[in-house]
Amino acid sequence: MTEIAVFSLEVRPDNIAVITVDVPGEKVNTLRASFAPEMHAIVRRLRENRELEGVVIISGKEDNFIASADITQIENCRDAQEAEALARQGQQIMAEIASLPVPVVAAIHGACLGGGLELALACHRRICSDDANTRLGLPEVQLGLLPGAGGTQRLPRLIGITRALDMMLTGRQLRARQALSAGLVDDVVPQSILLDSAVALAKSQRPRQRRLPVRDRILSGPLARRLVISMATKKMRHQTRGNYPAPERLLHVVSAGLRHGRSSGYSAEAQAFGELAMTPESRALRQIFFASTALKKERAKPTRPARRVGILGGGLMGGGIASVTALKAGLPVRLRDVREEGVCHALAYSWSLLTQRVHKRQISAAERAKQMALLSGTTDYSGFRQCDVVLEAVFEELALKQRMVEEIESYGASDAVFASNTSSLPISDIAARAQRPQQVIGLHYFSPVDKMPLVEVIPHATTSPETIARVQDLALRQGKTPIVVADRAGFYVNRILAPYINEALWCLVEGEPIEHIDAALLQAGFPVGPLQLLDEVGIDVGTKIIPILEQAYGARFRTPERVAAILSGDRKGKKNGRGFYLYSAQGRKIKKGAPKQADAAIYTLLQVTPTARQPAKDIASRCMLMMINEAVRCLDENVIASARDGDIGAIFGIGFPPYSWRAVSLSSAAGGRRYCGATGAFISALRRALYPLRRFTSPRPGGAG
Repeated sequence: MTEIAVFSLEVRPDNIAVITVDVPGEKVNTLRASFAPEMHAIVRRLRENRELEGVVIISGKEDNFIASADITQIENCRDAQEAEALARQGQQIMAEIASLPVPVVAAIHGACLGGGLELALACHRRICSDDANTRLGLPEVQLGLLPGAGGTQRLPRLIGITRALDMMLTGRQLRARQALSAGLVDDVVPQSILLDSAVALAKSQRPRQRRLPVRDRILSGPLARRLVISMATKKMRHQTRGNYPAPERLLHVVSAGLRHGRSSGYSAEAQAFGELAMTPESRALRQIFFASTALKKERAKPTRPARRVGILGGGLMGGGIASVTALKAGLPVRLRDVREEGVCHALAYSWSLLTQRVHKRQISAAERAKQMALLSGTTDYSGFRQCDVVLEAVFEELALKQRMVEEIESYGASDAVFASNTSSLPISDIAARAQRPQQVIGLHYFSPVDKMPLVEVIPHATTSPETIARVQDLALRQGKTPIVVADRAGFYVNRILAPYINEALWCLVEGEPIEHIDAALLQAGFPVGPLQLLDEVGIDVGTKIIPILEQAYGARFRTPERVAAILSGDRKGKKNGRGFYLYSAQGRKIKKGAPKQADAAIYTLLQVTPTARQPAKDIASRCMLMMINEAVRCLDENVIASARDGDIGAIFGIGFPPYSWRAVSLSSAAGGRRYCGATGAFISALRRALYPLRRFTSPRPGGAG
């Protein structure tokens, strides 16, 4: 065996070469430009071996093949030409692998993403393990980029244009069985026989290019292809609203390769990669990736991680928390509700999610049963003595939550952490009667729990470091990004969301149409408009915290007086079919996906005539600057530890537009302190929004804000 820094080459007695990829000192394999000489040397040795019959490429890591190309190397590129050169270098290496005269097989276990999948695509065949951790995808678009080592050209030819575009435009990752069904891999086997199966595949004769199914061959024809690209472009522009250039460039590159051949496609791919790497949008998205990665690493490890979790409350939040704990963290969950119906509802939530995965052939029915076995329910406290962490998700009533603390201290383990999923009540008040207040903490999830990536960790004055470490570790295992915030009214996310919603309501009482307000924020890059957001979460729920914030922080949180007419009219939003938008017409429920139409009765309640007077950009600025201004206050008051944490909280918790992130140095006008680093457009808009905020000059019905 000849050892090289990253790649080891062993030629077996049966003349099958096995290349093992193992980046020293790293948990996962990533491809770097500095590895190129080693890869060239190995390919040269393979070509010189006249007796060679096949090649297998496999990972030396336990749980990943190649997770990606190392994107930190893009940060060192000074211009588009240097980034383009990186792509061309990757293309050359992949071309050398693809041109080997013997069968080359990628043996894939674990993450095979980005540059890792591009390497696998350059191989003649691919085989993967049936492990749940095995995922294949090209997620570069999520970083404002496109695949740069030949992926845009090889993937459509292998699996068809429609599947390839779906993977590349969304960053969708396929599990093993999905990859097999799509034709991305040739076989799926248990990990224990992955290498042997890959060797057997390499011994077979080098196959011809896979023949696409009839449907995909038809769609690859000139006329159908143009139609597919045209429809994809239209849908993509509607979704991105012109804020993200990478998807459109990707469509152009794929189309160029299919129209003019691979050579033109590779050239267009490298050029587009270089130019996209220099765009502010890609820089922003990459900085978000670096920041969230660093945030997850900057944590203390608990001396005793959670091994079993208790959940109090079988409602929507309790069921969601139980689901991510069992299905993502893989921990046993004991759920308690005062009613059997509540327990059944919570268990049904996880069953429904797992059944969807069974129907999509992501998991088997046996795997569903195995994961459901992690969940159990009760109407008493049996089983809670074994729980290391108990998560409470009951009604927002202080006395009720205090009673939950007392009961867990009586019926639970003496060292159990009690975490409250409150959205507004002070954690210090919840812990006020606790015998062990150092083990009480807030853990604020966002709905829907299985989709929202953020969780706020809220220690009070006497919460112990071990308690903080244990819940942070649990949140990460649940697939969440945790930020630690201070125990103050509204914590962080709800505190900055409230003035944003309030400003939208001010626009409404000034006569701006509901659709115009929401469209302005959608165009700015938010996933949903502020008034539709209120409908989704419930107008009663969404406005409940505003009086608490007004009492804590003053008149800037005051809701326009006329809005009381909406609240008193039993308008709760989507959940009771009465909100800012219509959810039924002439007694019939409006079809899902149909364009939303505002309820004109709102204008009658507010005594306004709707007319779009302000440009959309002004409305977006008003709402966003109120949010940003409050975030700067949070930074200055140490509600958040850093501007980076504030950015992550706003982007992951609210959906603040991530494409506008940029690295700047910040200075707080009120505190006189300096905050430096990659801090994003969210708090970096401080340059326009240092408080006291310049108020917009438009008149405000009902008094000044």
